[in-house]
Amino acid sequence: MSEVLLLQNASVLDADRGTLVPDQAVLVEGDRIADVGPSLTADAARVVDVRGRVLMPGLIDSHVHVIAASADLGQVADWSPMYVAAHAGAILKGMLARGFTTVRDVGGGDYGLAQALDEGLLEGPRLIFGGRALSQTGGHADSRARAVTRVEAGYPYSSLGRVVDGVDEMRRAVREEIKRGAHHIKLMLSGGVASPTDRVDRTQFSEDEIRAAVGEAEAANIYVCGHAYTARAVERGLRCGVRSIEHGNLMSERSAALFVEHAAFYVPTLVTYSTLAEHGREHGLSETSHRKVFDVLEQGLHALEMAHRAGASIAYGTDLLGPMHGWQSREFRIRAEVQPAADVIRSATRVGSRLLRLDGRIGVVAPGAWADLLVVDGNPLEDIGVLAEPEQHLRLVMKGGRVYHDRL
Repeated sequence: MSEVLLLQNASVLDADRGTLVPDQAVLVEGDRIADVGPSLTADAARVVDVRGRVLMPGLIDSHVHVIAASADLGQVADWSPMYVAAHAGAILKGMLARGFTTVRDVGGGDYGLAQALDEGLLEGPRLIFGGRALSQTGGHADSRARAVTRVEAGYPYSSLGRVVDGVDEMRRAVREEIKRGAHHIKLMLSGGVASPTDRVDRTQFSEDEIRAAVGEAEAANIYVCGHAYTARAVERGLRCGVRSIEHGNLMSERSAALFVEHAAFYVPTLVTYSTLAEHGREHGLSETSHRKVFDVLEQGLHALEMAHRAGASIAYGTDLLGPMHGWQSREFRIRAEVQPAADVIRSATRVGSRLLRLDGRIGVVAPGAWADLLVVDGNPLEDIGVLAEPEQHLRLVMKGGRVYHDRL
């Protein structure tokens, strides 16, 4: 029989309105929120007195790589899948402890990890996965050394990506990821930092290849997300039907306006650049990749500010690698330099739920939603540091009606 839990004396955070609703109770039955209101009672319920603290939805990180246990992604590709899974388990457990109850993996996470989490074999957030990211030869997910052109046969279980060239190969690759249960498809639309042989300013994949991926994804009722840095790469992706753009540090005012025109989502990942600049080399990032961090580091906040002014739908993402996953919550404080706290919180709750097509089920404290709930000391609407420093302020983490961390 499922436990019935009544959380009383809570100030419930309404992420849509950016307000707190005081003196509320939240009734949880099984994995769902049954009711929310000022004076609730329930027979046989276990009662938890929140004592006026803020109760809010579990957080959503819309850009993670749960198997990225090192900043040397080529090295991870050579590891045993079992060893990678062990690392992923520790990474996922840490994310949940920081209050992230749902994450979207955009390269590497697969159905096996999602199933292990669903069955309770691993402790961590709900995993929305896309399987392997797709890259052209020499593109951002091609981790082979410069002299290596062969592609190993079979499915690269320990790699974040796979190499695809041409429209026919693209259709087959997308269909294979869909067969494995992908919730979305990730395309590398430009060069990137952690890849060994491509410059950040390159565009990748032809428009025909991009449109083929979008068509196959839409036929399966899922969508394409695209790694892109430059204005040219961002705009090509949006014109071809890509639904979310990751990073976008080097985009323009025109690029920002296109997000609204195409009803697309923007997922900045600002914390990873400052973290890679400071700690990347000690955690496996090559010297070549470390130099590329500085091609995009300074422009990230400006891109976020442009997108915010344009009215784009902005989701929360981090894109951290290896031990640097521990800095996941610092993204809140970085974004607050150019966005109001309420908007940053909305990115990690309501906007994320829409991007993941789980609107009404996550990112909200409302009847019928999954019972993903946090209790925090302090008001994050007034001080975003409440969320940026979970080790000091996070008092309770609940995912799907189960309490994982309780410091009340």
